Amino acid sequence: MATDSKVETISRLAQWRVDNFGPCNYKRSDPFKVGIWNWFLSIERNRYLYIRLFPEPSRASKEQPPVARFVLRVSNTGANRRLYISPIHERLLRTSEDFVWPVDSTFVGRFIIDVEFLDLKICSMNGGGDATSIWPSDGTMQSLAAQTTLQCLSRMLNEAIHADVTINASDGTLRAHKAILAASSPVFQSMFLHNLKEKESSIIDIEDMSQEACMALLSYLYGIIRQEDFWKHRLALLGAANKYDIADLKDSCEESLLEDLNSGNVLERLQEAWLYQLEKLKKGCLTYLFDFGKIYDVRDDISDFFRQADRELMLEMFQEVLTAWKPT
Repeated sequence: MATDSKVETISRLAQWRVDNFGPCNYKRSDPFKVGIWNWFLSIERNRYLYIRLFPEPSRASKEQPPVARFVLRVSNTGANRRLYISPIHERLLRTSEDFVWPVDSTFVGRFIIDVEFLDLKICSMNGGGDATSIWPSDGTMQSLAAQTTLQCLSRMLNEAIHADVTINASDGTLRAHKAILAASSPVFQSMFLHNLKEKESSIIDIEDMSQEACMALLSYLYGIIRQEDFWKHRLALLGAANKYDIADLKDSCEESLLEDLNSGNVLERLQEAWLYQLEKLKKGCLTYLFDFGKIYDVRDDISDFFRQADRELMLEMFQEVLTAWKPT
């Protein structure tokens, strides 16, 4: 190994001290590791001093090619020190042809090349999707911490780790944690603060929900609910959100129920919107029925709906009819 081929690295900085470089010459460094890749620097002189940076051909660079954001500096070591600094570059690097920096310099003999990696990202082989940084930023670190926290909460719920409250659903029981419930719902918090039976017995009766739906509610409160479980139990979760004053869950249910309105569910959704005072969902249902003329698609179900509907809701629907049919 030639002494002046070795590149020293610390943190995200790599430094190559070139001891002897003639007026017409080519030199390549030894490989050096930064991130998950081995790298090379090379220099050659023609009219300019050309500096190249590229990853070592390997499985890592082929399957996970790097997108590097970096800056280069080159300086001589003599008394009359001159420093050249490149612009900040950001590009996908696969081969020695992907990046070259021409420096208008007459450097010969000894000089130093620094490359400082500001960021390194992994790009997929086909170039699709966003590149992912290998160095966590503040946001990424928060994301990693959140993932770890969710894993812990998942274990707490699924394994009942230090669980201190029992929930009786309509067809079974579940174990949970008072602190999680109290932090998520002012109603639960009140149960445990005041001299209510839930505080004394550490038992909560939720007999209007099945065990499966109740587990979906707990999964939401613990931050680990799956999308398919949320969709399956939306109506039950909406009732629980209203009962236990969980505003963000109630909003999520309303938004979700608006997403798949159709002739088969619009009357049921309208009834739920009225029951739980969901103005956005109610407006969406009325718009679907009258502005888009879908009232004719539910004529077979409308009689049963009117027999059960609140009088004020029927009055509001009648006003929508008048508005929709108002001459222009």
